[in-house]
Amino acid sequence: MCGVAGIFGYAGNLSHSAREELPRICDNLDQRGPDGAGSWSSSDGHLRLGHRRLSIIAPGVEAAQPMLDISERFVISFNGEIYNHRELRLDLEQRGYRFRTGSDTEVILNLFAAEGAEACSRLQGMFALAIYDTVERSLFLARDPYGIKPLYLSDDGKVLRFASQVKALLAGGAIRDTIDPAGLSGFALFGHVPEPFTLHRAIQVLPAGHHVTVRAGHVGAPVRFASIAEQFAVAQQQSASRSEVCRQALRESVGRHMEADVEVGLFLSGGVDSGAVLGLMRDHLGRRPIKAITLAFNDLAGTEADEVPFARDVAAHYRANHHIHRIGREDLAASVPAILRDMDQPTIDGINTWFVAQAARALGLKVALSGIGGDELLGGYSTFRSIPAMVRATALASGMPGLGTAVRRIGATLLPGLHQTNPKALAAFELGGTYPGAFLLRRGLFLPHELPDLLGPDMAREGVERLDPLRLITGTLKPSPHDPLLRVAALESGNYLRNQLLRDADWAGMAHGVEIRTPLVDFYLLQTVAPHLAGVMKNKGGKALLASAPSKPLPPSVLQRPKTGFSVPMASLLSGHRASNNRLTSRLWAKRVLHAFTGEKKALAA
Repeated sequence: MCGVAGIFGYAGNLSHSAREELPRICDNLDQRGPDGAGSWSSSDGHLRLGHRRLSIIAPGVEAAQPMLDISERFVISFNGEIYNHRELRLDLEQRGYRFRTGSDTEVILNLFAAEGAEACSRLQGMFALAIYDTVERSLFLARDPYGIKPLYLSDDGKVLRFASQVKALLAGGAIRDTIDPAGLSGFALFGHVPEPFTLHRAIQVLPAGHHVTVRAGHVGAPVRFASIAEQFAVAQQQSASRSEVCRQALRESVGRHMEADVEVGLFLSGGVDSGAVLGLMRDHLGRRPIKAITLAFNDLAGTEADEVPFARDVAAHYRANHHIHRIGREDLAASVPAILRDMDQPTIDGINTWFVAQAARALGLKVALSGIGGDELLGGYSTFRSIPAMVRATALASGMPGLGTAVRRIGATLLPGLHQTNPKALAAFELGGTYPGAFLLRRGLFLPHELPDLLGPDMAREGVERLDPLRLITGTLKPSPHDPLLRVAALESGNYLRNQLLRDADWAGMAHGVEIRTPLVDFYLLQTVAPHLAGVMKNKGGKALLASAPSKPLPPSVLQRPKTGFSVPMASLLSGHRASNNRLTSRLWAKRVLHAFTGEKKALAA
């Protein structure tokens, strides 16, 4: 895991001031790569490439980046891990390619030399990469299918700048930090800024599963090489032996994600996902020790949201070295400035991950596995039932033009109390009749009709027009899976998982120099299990299958435990502000977050 950065003058040589931006950008990425730094400049004066290194595979200096291939035609700056690099290396060696290191970085270089853009489809892992061809004078950028690793771009018509973090690009000094109404509206609606937008008008995200090539005088359009929705949609559903196929695929994914030349730990909650990952780690490691880390918020002790009792049982079940990281109310409140400083884009989540990554680093870990993605893959959220039910119940009324809006407006007048405490209930007929609308209703922080009062009418109007939230959500359903459960899986994976959970895992882990790996978020795993998922998810069987994947299954008490959701004592973050329910608490925290990013005290109202 690392930080990448670059400045490419595709319309001519870089100016002196543009060349001087790179050190400032890379310095802002220092937490991502505390083990080393490097830069490379093309002889023609068009490109400067930078890298910050967190050494995990082939940690020696010979694998430092930016890295040139043996022919010195191609140079790469790469962030991520390629778990099948050994198999790819053997294939390339048989085809005559030579290697100087044991790193996955050099494998990517040679694979690109051999296959060009097609190389992306053969990489199993997480990646954001930049490869420069010194002969063609072209720059190739790519990002993994799930979007586990970020890559941000800023194009002024002559110079393309890119980096692993938005704040790093801004630190270069050449990009205006003008707020993008679409990004601002996206944060208000979702609690995160959805791709391809950022909070800043001049910076965009390279979409997940896409690559783009930049040549002299021209930035190409992003080209899709992988689609999560397509995997859910086109898989021919199978029933025979589906459970064992899925179990074996889960075992293999955890094994791949343990590929490292340093110790690999685990973030352990009290739930099924991380518990099953621990069991599968134990299967692979035999008697070797495993460090498992659990957060314990003092304010949650003894409540249903307390993870510790269940996590302790699971750790003992699999003989892990269990480390409980306790957070008091004062510790939590005192950490807010650091959390907001490390947060790369505004989000209402990521706090848990920030603290557990801090604890992992204190234990000497550079790598930890996480159970992120199990709910999206195996149907663990309540949305897998509630969204199809909502669509069935409201489709007829929602299809009548204007009826849903009229119901919401009349309801707000006749039921002002409900409008204040649960505005989503009044919007059910307006949004609930389609899968994108129902998803927005279930996952939304605020709703579109609330934005003029929150952001101001002009900002809200431009923001919603450019964001077009329903079209944006619909785009993650292309092609749309026929099965309702798989349709929700595509929605959750392409929106909440990608734009919030994975992005938060990136910035919060990298804030402490910890690489977070997600064996349940793996494109190769998805390709393997997709034909079996509809059958597995029926009757809520996905989590039972995951719990039974280790050779020693999870204790039944963990499988039967209700989901606890977002278990951070938010009142401690809000400086004494109290809210009557979780929705209002999230809105208060969103206001605090946005003020930290924009300085506008009235940007959001609770």
